[in-house]
Amino acid sequence: MAEVSVKPAQSHQFRDIPLFLVLIPIINVLNYYLTYTHIPSGWRLPVTFLIDTVQGYAAWWMLRAIIRRLDHRFPYERNFVRRILLQCVITSVVSLLVIALSTEAINFLATDKPVPRRFYTHDIFIFFIWILAINGIYIGAHFYEQFQQANHTKHEALRVRQEGFIVRSGKQSIAVPFDESIGFYVDGEYTMVLTDQQKRYVVDQSLDKLEDELPGERFFRLNRQYILHRQTLTAFDRLENGKLNVRLKDIPGFPESIQVSRTKAPAFKKWFSPE
Repeated sequence: MAEVSVKPAQSHQFRDIPLFLVLIPIINVLNYYLTYTHIPSGWRLPVTFLIDTVQGYAAWWMLRAIIRRLDHRFPYERNFVRRILLQCVITSVVSLLVIALSTEAINFLATDKPVPRRFYTHDIFIFFIWILAINGIYIGAHFYEQFQQANHTKHEALRVRQEGFIVRSGKQSIAVPFDESIGFYVDGEYTMVLTDQQKRYVVDQSLDKLEDELPGERFFRLNRQYILHRQTLTAFDRLENGKLNVRLKDIPGFPESIQVSRTKAPAFKKWFSPE
């Protein structure tokens, strides 16, 4: 019976909610310093501060929703410059609309006077700068996460090359050395690894990902179903149309030979018989 590998998920997700729950009130304090010539006194100060902070949360939440949607519909990798411009424009327009409309509504309910002209000639530009700064935080967090993931992948690949392939057997983690790995193959919906002791383990990675992590000098991707170790292959025969018929050692459960396509044949011949 195959034993299942359960690999802990790696996550470097940007925890923006706790950050901005604290940051928005701090931004609001700085806004008071930058925008008010006379800070309200008495009971009006905490009430005004609370209302402004709620407005800030609403604007930030809309900004956050737009960025998350763009992450799915128009990721940075598609077009870096266009994505940043699109993000900054949309988030700025929507966030400023949220702030302006909510300010007008609150002012209409609380007083019979129009919103001071200074709000649109001065305050709104300060809010715009903060919106760009928040966009910068999200953009920086995205690329920091990409750096962390790339760094983790690099270290994981190095560890795999040094230690072998890690699987779990029950509550234990088992290192399967490369020289003991006959190969990896697809069995239905599962990816399997077979050892020279005829032990089979289910692994939680696709052959595509394994192909990137395994040392190329020892393993070769023959087709969509098999990645085999060099020691399991004995010879190959040339077929018509440039294909190859690769012969295997006698391995229980494996075919006697596997065909390699014409497109993979040159790479296989160079790998199998290096000069």
